[in-house]
Amino acid sequence: MADIPGYTYGTAEVARSPVSLEDLEKLKQTIQFSEEDHEYLRMVGEALSDQTDALFEHWMSLFGPIFMSYFAGPDGTPDERYLGAAHPRFVQWIFDTCNRTYDQDWLNYQHEIGLRHHRTKKNQTDNVDSVPIVHFRYLWAVVYPMSAIRPFLARKDHSDEEVDKMHQAWTKALMLSVILWSHPYVKDGDW
Repeated sequence: MADIPGYTYGTAEVARSPVSLEDLEKLKQTIQFSEEDHEYLRMVGEALSDQTDALFEHWMSLFGPIFMSYFAGPDGTPDERYLGAAHPRFVQWIFDTCNRTYDQDWLNYQHEIGLRHHRTKKNQTDNVDSVPIVHFRYLWAVVYPMSAIRPFLARKDHSDEEVDKMHQAWTKALMLSVILWSHPYVKDGDW
């Protein structure tokens, strides 16, 4: 486990996801996420390993002002301490997405990430005074810009076909994550 404050993957601090492994498998089938996608995700992780800061900066250039507003303190100014604490967990999420087995621990942590965006646990991990929720609409709105990583993947020594498959695997994994993060936002029985 990475030594990142607030990163609690695989620990007793993370509650069990209300989504079952069976439901996870059905979701994976629905978005056509396969074992081959796991293989290509590992390649994504390798390709991005020395590009995460550049990728993060790219994403911030696309949706940064909206992203920053969710780290604002009571005066509306982004809390630099909060941003600094969340950044390594965000980068770790990229590596987890690419390298972890999508098992119960992974499923539980996806739920934890959703809770940390929702008013249920927003601000608690870093003990900050910020806005109480990341609005649901922005969970989904970032899927498109965060899936547009093909130029970063193409910088490495992979064939066009490999880059295409890596990009598809990343997009499926991103969608799967956001679907799971949405659970706290949905009325019981409707998810």
